[in-house]
Amino acid sequence: MPSVKCAVANCEYWAQGNNCNAGTIMIEVDAHANATYNEEFANESFDTSHHDVAKKAANTCCHTFTPKKNS
Repeated sequence: MPSVKCAVANCEYWAQGNNCNAGTIMIEVDAHANATYNEEFANESFDTSHHDVAKKAANTCCHTFTPKKNS
């Protein structure tokens, strides 16, 4: 699996060194930012039946983000 960097430290999948530890990563275009996918920890199920185009990184968002649980 390629190394995925993430600077969102309050994400459940954030790891030291700004690394993402999610088993599956879903990135969408901003037009779908409010879409709800049936995600579950470590066994994500995402809609993979459509394809979109982003012109730049700023037009994308991460649907894998899950707020860290308070311990």
